[in-house]
Amino acid sequence: MHLHLQKSTVKSQPSEVRITGSKSETNRLLLLRALYSTITIANLSNSEDSAVMQKALEAPLENPRAVNVHHAGTAMRFLTAFFALQEGKEVLLTGSSRMKERPIQILVEALQQLGADISYEETEGFPPIKIKGKKLTQSCVSLPAHVSSQYISALLLIAPKLANGLEVTLEGKITSVPYIKMTLALLETIGVETSFEGNRIKVNPKISVRKQQITVESDWSSASYWYSIVALSEIGTQITLSSYKKNSLQGDAVLVEIYRDFGVETLFNENSTITLSKVKICERSTVNLQLNNCPDIAQTIAVTCFGLGIGCDLSGLHTLKIKETDRLEALKNELTKLGAEVAVTDESLHLKPSRSIHENKTVKTYQDHRMAMAFAPLALKVPVAIEDAEVVSKSYPDFWNDLKNNGFQISATE
Repeated sequence: MHLHLQKSTVKSQPSEVRITGSKSETNRLLLLRALYSTITIANLSNSEDSAVMQKALEAPLENPRAVNVHHAGTAMRFLTAFFALQEGKEVLLTGSSRMKERPIQILVEALQQLGADISYEETEGFPPIKIKGKKLTQSCVSLPAHVSSQYISALLLIAPKLANGLEVTLEGKITSVPYIKMTLALLETIGVETSFEGNRIKVNPKISVRKQQITVESDWSSASYWYSIVALSEIGTQITLSSYKKNSLQGDAVLVEIYRDFGVETLFNENSTITLSKVKICERSTVNLQLNNCPDIAQTIAVTCFGLGIGCDLSGLHTLKIKETDRLEALKNELTKLGAEVAVTDESLHLKPSRSIHENKTVKTYQDHRMAMAFAPLALKVPVAIEDAEVVSKSYPDFWNDLKNNGFQISATE
């Protein structure tokens, strides 16, 4: 399905946009709930990724069993660690054709250091993988620090169920520290003792945890598209989102600071909503941002800059090469189609300032939800079409309806 978005103006008095729980927090808590049945969760993400994760964790573990996570990268990493710990259970963990191109060897080798029994069914180093659950007896593991933080979080989440806990040594410069800290904070919330000093992380064992309910904060990655919409709108535009905290565990909360440079102010209200306001014209000619702690908002920022006619130099993006698509090349292709001058390296994107946007172009999404949502705000500048628009269900199923409810004109064609 292609969606055609017409040049529009956001309603002056928009309704509150209710965004469901963070996918990152939800998937971590779903795994912890599977390990500790005394945990309940409120404000779960309604994303496709979280639904896949929940289904895999709640279904009966027949032997042997096949689990297909489709495009859900977080589920692939977290479930690999979870199933490695399920004694006497055998699982074939697989996914989409793109998932079979996304590396998992570093996580598999780390789990094997702990005693896991995991083998590759097709290509060495990539899904699908066969996991024979067993008691993991070792308590020390080391792995490269620059890899996806999901590998590290997968290990940390199962750590309290290991007899002696876990000590993780990270070799080199650490990527996406906020996501590691999110995992540790959630472990602390349920009563697990942890420490993170230098390149060494320790998680103490915990047989059981007290009965408790944890409420998931709404997803900051999903909020990024509304920040872009406000940035590309007229002064005076306001949008209210729920529900967010000033002391967020999510790295993408840095949006508050980044979008201030684009003329967007964020007000934290007493009822846990935030109000985004366009208060001034962006006066920057270019922005230079290091995004290694928040790579998921790189696409949004690049498109915002293009829509504002300013340049950007975005770095720290090496993990984007192995996402749903090669996000750097995808951004280059689609921005160029719209009239931008873009260069990318293996870890950075460089956009030159430009005041011209080509109209009536179709943006290819590459089966990547973030491509669809990042480019949608450009409809505030020119008519644009989004190919395979349904991919947003991976993280934000209500996205197109929320746009319509806030004044966007959207029509669909097959």
